[in-house]
Amino acid sequence: MEIKVSQDVKNTPAEVIVINKFEGEKTSQELANTYAVEKDHFEGKFGQTYLLHTLGQIPAGKILVIGFGKKEEFDHNKMREAVAKAVKKLQQIKAKNAVFDFDVNADYGKSAAIGAMIADYAYDKYKSEKAHHLDEITFARFSESDVKEGIVFGEAMKFTRDLANTPAQIATPSKLAEIAKSLEGIETKIFDKDEIERMGMGAYLAVGQGSVRPPKFIHMKYTGKNVKKKIALIGKGICFDSGGLDIKPPSSMLTMKDDMSGAACILGVMRALTELKPDMEVHGIIAACENMPSGSSYKPGDILTAKNGKTIEVDNTDAEGRLTLADALCYACELGVDEVIDIATLTGACMVALGTVASGIMGNDEQMIERLIQTAKDSGETYWQLPMFKEYTDSLKSDIADMKNTGSRYGGASTAGLFLQEFVKDTKWCHIDIAGTAYLEKPQKEFIAGATGAGVRTLLNYVTEK
Repeated sequence: MEIKVSQDVKNTPAEVIVINKFEGEKTSQELANTYAVEKDHFEGKFGQTYLLHTLGQIPAGKILVIGFGKKEEFDHNKMREAVAKAVKKLQQIKAKNAVFDFDVNADYGKSAAIGAMIADYAYDKYKSEKAHHLDEITFARFSESDVKEGIVFGEAMKFTRDLANTPAQIATPSKLAEIAKSLEGIETKIFDKDEIERMGMGAYLAVGQGSVRPPKFIHMKYTGKNVKKKIALIGKGICFDSGGLDIKPPSSMLTMKDDMSGAACILGVMRALTELKPDMEVHGIIAACENMPSGSSYKPGDILTAKNGKTIEVDNTDAEGRLTLADALCYACELGVDEVIDIATLTGACMVALGTVASGIMGNDEQMIERLIQTAKDSGETYWQLPMFKEYTDSLKSDIADMKNTGSRYGGASTAGLFLQEFVKDTKWCHIDIAGTAYLEKPQKEFIAGATGAGVRTLLNYVTEK
């Protein structure tokens, strides 16, 4: 779908004109006011739609009216959702093109473009019958620069969703490394198994040793022209998680191709930075591997030594993500960055606590946590801070090592966060758990089932904020 901008709506050919209606107000089209508002009493509550056939009274064959709800409650997030709703309706009627002519008092171009691209998404690569896509939509009244920025965000989300939806037989550690190397304008280093071992990443190596596919440690670097801040972004890169020798039940393994959603997010973010050009130095880090059962797998009771020298007793091989992140955090903190953010489908406990609506966030700096929570809110995502009480660490104590890799089943998300904190030096750090938000089993708001691209909008807005 091509997205354009035009201020000349009258001379822009379209099958459908999409307009808005606020509650208690009329629309910008008299035809819609006559039939939708006056005759059929269309109220314009948020998310409502009304499709009107124009019967030749105007050049466009149809008018689609989208309810914007109460004017005082309308914002960028509602614009994104409303546009997504409109695009889905246009897909249902098999429209090929449309003009969006919204009567609003602010430039919502970025949000509108993101909403359109979220709604236009379908992962149908392996289906004979493809989804219907619009050929073209045109936004009126919005600035071209805002719409273009929204397209960059939307492309980053699409890239991330495609990668997280890709079967594990294809999205292997080597494939992630190949993608990272192909990113233009990004300096990328790939470390193989021998180099990872020389760096002392014993926790990460242990997780991947049961797979026939070798691990790949990926370090990407974007450097802006006038660097004002240095940030490291770490994405969990478990390309398939069987649970290892503590194997998952079959039903829990079905969607484990998505256990690299954090890595997919970071790849999507790094890909977009060269177009957005923030005055930042951004490091994208992925410890990619598979967690598989075999004769060479790491075992419960093993003692692992992480990059910072801390020893870990393996209590459960299915708590593998934190082991890979531990070494990645050590590596990131040695880069001399100002902040480190890791994003991961880490714990089922977070999903139990927050469901599919919110991602959990923890960290060692309250101001950084608050900034990320607000950025997420402005981006259309929800982050909820989980506690990191010291008492949770009691369940991580080991009789034979510095710690165990799992604790009590109660407060599991917080316990995992405290485990990760052991591998962070004197650097500001936040951990984002997207276990419940990265992959949906049924449609939710503007998203279809499958990968959502969780974290992409928030992290892009965070690293590009002025």
